[in-house]
Amino acid sequence: MFEGVPSYPDFSRFWQIVEKHKVTQFYTAPTAIRALAKQHIDFVNKHDLSSLKVLGTVGEPINEEAWHWYNDNVGKQNSPIVDTWWQTETGGIMISPIPYSTPTIPTFATLPLPGIQPALMDENAQEIKGNQVEGRLCIKFPWPSIARTIYGNHDRYRDTYFSAYKNMYFTGDGARRDAVGYYRITGRVDDVIIVSGHNLGTAPIEDAINEHPAVAESAIVGFPHDVKGNALYGYITLKETGEDRNQDNLRKEINQLITDRIGPIAKLDKIQFTNGLPKTRSGKIMRRILRKIASNDTANLGDTSTLLNPETVQEIMDNKLV
Repeated sequence: MFEGVPSYPDFSRFWQIVEKHKVTQFYTAPTAIRALAKQHIDFVNKHDLSSLKVLGTVGEPINEEAWHWYNDNVGKQNSPIVDTWWQTETGGIMISPIPYSTPTIPTFATLPLPGIQPALMDENAQEIKGNQVEGRLCIKFPWPSIARTIYGNHDRYRDTYFSAYKNMYFTGDGARRDAVGYYRITGRVDDVIIVSGHNLGTAPIEDAINEHPAVAESAIVGFPHDVKGNALYGYITLKETGEDRNQDNLRKEINQLITDRIGPIAKLDKIQFTNGLPKTRSGKIMRRILRKIASNDTANLGDTSTLLNPETVQEIMDNKLV
């Protein structure tokens, strides 16, 4: 249905297609939503989106501000958002609202689909029972579309997915289960940075930053620090309304927001404002590249030519904070 980038020939490309073909189901990644939310709302409003019945989001946890922008401006509060959680290896959606049936909550993937049995595990490989808990997301019973192996390397398949927890598929994601049993994916468990002995997940910090009215998108990585062991480096893209703001004031406001939401331990040591973040063609932010740049390890960034926006890598390197 769509190939290319949603910004060409302008930022109304998605909405042109929806109007022209009377699209009923629209499914995209939070990174795309945040990028579009950065632009003037006229790109959306000049098109008839009344054919839409269901909106979907996939690829990473969606932050609350992006969820509301999507719901209010694209769905017009009439089209339910299915925040779907799944992986290539799962072969299909695993946790998701059922449109017009499951009551939705912003940022929550809600409930497992029939037959899917998720479990939250602690650091001692014990299952965490009950609600209002957080842990590492596993699946404790097989399902029809599960990947059976990795071609030519079955040992790697077994070690990656089945070695951490006995008789369970380990997703590599963290999740929270709320008071009614809804699941919220909190991000990859390897996206945890140890700062002065504190384990800090990047997803909650990014969620706090993205609440700032001038911020369109953010990515947090760690870099070596002589005292703390690791410190936090933030790459932040601003909305059009924030581009003329004093950047030092913005840095103070962002760190204050983080302090209020999480605590002073999570404040960023460095905040670099960028025109964009390097992303794959499916819309995922390439944090591996950002980590290397923050750590001054740019000798081997790998092949960046296949990125959606490879030009951003050089721009970020040229403007890196010291």
